[in-house]
Amino acid sequence: MEKGEPGAAPRQEPWSRQASGSPEEAAPKDPNAIRLSKRRWVVVLLFSSYSLSNAFQWIQYGAINNIFMRFYGVSSFAIDWLSMCYMLTYIPLLFPVAWLLEKRGLRLIALLGSALNCLGAWVKVGSLKPHLFPVTMVGQVICSVAQVFILGMPSRIASVWFGSNEVSTACSFAVFGNQLGIALGFLVPPVLVPNIEDLDQLAYHISIMFFMVGGVATLLFILVIFVFQEKPSHPPSWAQSLVYTLVPEEHSYLESIQRLFRNFNFVLLLITYGLNTGSFYALSTLLNRMVILHYPGEEVNAGRIGLTIVLSGMAGALISGIWLDRTKTYKQTTLVVYIMSLVGMVVFTLTLNLGYLWVVFLTAGILGFFMTGYLPLGFEFAAELTFPESEGTSSGILNVSAQVFGIIFTICQGQIIDHFGTMAGNVFLCAFLGLGTILTVFIKADLRRQKANVTLKENVSMLVRLSLARSLSPSLSLSPDSFLILKCGRIMS
Repeated sequence: MEKGEPGAAPRQEPWSRQASGSPEEAAPKDPNAIRLSKRRWVVVLLFSSYSLSNAFQWIQYGAINNIFMRFYGVSSFAIDWLSMCYMLTYIPLLFPVAWLLEKRGLRLIALLGSALNCLGAWVKVGSLKPHLFPVTMVGQVICSVAQVFILGMPSRIASVWFGSNEVSTACSFAVFGNQLGIALGFLVPPVLVPNIEDLDQLAYHISIMFFMVGGVATLLFILVIFVFQEKPSHPPSWAQSLVYTLVPEEHSYLESIQRLFRNFNFVLLLITYGLNTGSFYALSTLLNRMVILHYPGEEVNAGRIGLTIVLSGMAGALISGIWLDRTKTYKQTTLVVYIMSLVGMVVFTLTLNLGYLWVVFLTAGILGFFMTGYLPLGFEFAAELTFPESEGTSSGILNVSAQVFGIIFTICQGQIIDHFGTMAGNVFLCAFLGLGTILTVFIKADLRRQKANVTLKENVSMLVRLSLARSLSPSLSLSPDSFLILKCGRIMS
């Protein structure tokens, strides 16, 4: 037995597309049509799992940067590109993949993402010789293409499968998997691949890691084939029901993108999200190098510091998601988290070279709680500001901004560290986080999705009451305002 949102009765109605017809025909006739599927948590858990696998493969090289440099005989910049290729491939592929998501739906995108993630993992198994660096790069590029089919999905899955009072929590949970993958990417490689001189032994340890990843990616791909569904049988919220009836077959994807870029609040969020998340990408990529410079031989602890950043960020993301579902204070929460990300980065910068690893762990945890916890906030705030545009499109454009800034920040900070030290490199990031904080102040809290949920629910409830009154008393005279209510099922305030 599936349960509905508060106030829903046991009756059910099919969720069918209405591409044409009058507003009365297109709007839900009965609030009982809104239902929450019990399968929704299975779907988001499966997505989080293969997102975890993909994120692990992004950071697995950077977590032991110095070891892979020696094994393949390449520069640190070449190893950095194994991370930056994730950012580079996302930029040109976002719009084709977002268009495919819009036209073909969640299931096809999930299948392609998990399949490419599996293929890339097995290609890297064939790169276990020091002269096969190009093969490992090819495998990583395939995984980076898979990422394009993953990063834009959390807010879309949350909207399609979850009710209005749990959508932010669901989005945080979907992002949770990606963050956990990064955390494991910091933790596991230093444990599985020790810093030893014998290249044959090193190849053996690397092979254990590559085969484990390939096996997990294969299992997840099989589960996606048999478990992942396109959508529930009933819309989970009034906003999603309205979106479903308002999107006709001739919907223009290009017009949707144009509307997004004409939305000033979204453009501001686009810049601020890119600055924050790009800083996180640069910090994650270069963390091993920064820690080793101040604490030689501490590869394992460098990975644990990265783990601390991401684990604390996962807690921050989950808490902020629950907070948003209860308070709907998107602007205020985003601004506070952004300010604290800046404060955390400043404290981390000032304490990295003190010589006490426990201090670095503590400050990294504070930084991660806010900086990594910001990621799902950006997705959900964008969904609110741009409703009824596709969540996949808005979150995808946010991710493009993050990738662009991530590449720029990683290259610039890496060069600054090489020439001026880690302090200067981290001050570079602090400056841009300060800029992002200032810009966030100017974003207006135009919560269109929340308005649509409230307005449509009130209008349809009134429609039901008026219809019932007329059926009991056919001679009942309705005012012009009452007739207006009967026609506004598809209208947002």
